[in-house]
Amino acid sequence: MKRISKLRLMWRLFLTFFKIGAFTIGGGYVMLPIIEREVVQKWKWVGSEEFVDLIAIAQSTPGVIAINSATIIGYKVAGTGGALFAAIGAALPSFLIILLIANFFLQFREYSPVEAFMRGARAAVVGLLFYASFAMGKKVTESWKTVVLGITGFMAVFFLGIHPIAALIGAGIIGAIFFKE
Repeated sequence: MKRISKLRLMWRLFLTFFKIGAFTIGGGYVMLPIIEREVVQKWKWVGSEEFVDLIAIAQSTPGVIAINSATIIGYKVAGTGGALFAAIGAALPSFLIILLIANFFLQFREYSPVEAFMRGARAAVVGLLFYASFAMGKKVTESWKTVVLGITGFMAVFFLGIHPIAALIGAGIIGAIFFKE
């Protein structure tokens, strides 16, 4: 009985991340608000603060954030099988869509409705990226120190050209010094 419920949970993970992967245009960061809505609000697999921590881990590990976050959440919810089902669910729609696009895009890319759709989709992607940044920023800016650290990290990367990995490691070291309990 328990094995059946775990298998159902793994399929639910697969279908949830398949749906997220199928209806998200613009990459992993655009997926974050949708992932949060599904795994925090709808299924309550993780809490809001834990979600931010899991996304931070997914972002700091090598690979695509969408697959990393699906894998980490899947593992937390249903172990190794959950990680596998969630990761495949997140990756499969993109794989299938890319196969379709590769076959037909070159024929239709200059077709006016396709061009107009892509222009609109690109604008929506920028908006979703801003939303993801704002939503995550609200959760992690719990004090003036985190606000200053976030702004400093942004300025170091954007204005000074510091590599994002160096900014991440630097912020982690500063956090370890100033935020230890």
